[in-house]
Amino acid sequence: MSKRKKLREYWTFLNSAARQPATVGAVLPTSRYVAEAVAAVVPSSGAPTVLELGPGTGALSGPIQRRLSEGARHLAVEIDPKMVRFLERTKPWLEVIEGDATHLRKILDAAGVDKVDAVISSIPWTLLPPEKQRELLHEAASVMSADGVFTTVTYLTTLWRPPTRAFLDALHDTFDEVMPRTAVWRNIPPARVYACRRPR
Repeated sequence: MSKRKKLREYWTFLNSAARQPATVGAVLPTSRYVAEAVAAVVPSSGAPTVLELGPGTGALSGPIQRRLSEGARHLAVEIDPKMVRFLERTKPWLEVIEGDATHLRKILDAAGVDKVDAVISSIPWTLLPPEKQRELLHEAASVMSADGVFTTVTYLTTLWRPPTRAFLDALHDTFDEVMPRTAVWRNIPPARVYACRRPR
C-alpha cells in the first residue's frame, strides 16, 4: 500500500473513532501482522463465501481477498456510513453492505446468501455489554455452514477486563471449539486471534 493510501486509511479510521468512540475499539487500524494471522484461517480452495463484520477501513480485507480463489464471494457488513463509502472507493472488489450485524440473517437473505464458510469479525467486543456480545455471536453462528469458522481479534491489554472475560465466556458458550492462536505482538495494542468452530 502506498504512503498516501495508508495516510488516507489512518485519517478515515481516526475520524470515525473521534465521531463514534463507542463503535471503534482500537487506537490504530489493525496491523498487517494481525491481518495475515486472520487470513490464514480462510479457505484457500473451492468457492467459499467469506463474511467480514465491522471491517472499518478494510485492514483485514486485502489479505483475505488475496487468499480467495476464483468464484469465492467476499462480503462485509459495516454500520458506519462513512466507512462504507471509504470501502466502496478503495476496495471495489469487496461486497460492502451498510447495516447492523444484529440483523445479519435478514441482511444476508437480501444479498442472496444462505450460509457462509468463514466469519471474520473486527467488532470491538470489549465496548459492548455482555447481552449484546451474545446476541451478535448468536447471529454470526446462525449463518455459518456446518464446517465454517468464526474468527475474531481481542487485545492482550484488555484480558483482565470484565467485558473481555464475558466475551470469552460467550465464545465458549456459542462454539464447541475455541482455539486461541499465537499472540501477535507486532500490533498496537498486542492482539490475539481466536478461531472458533462448530456452533452449539
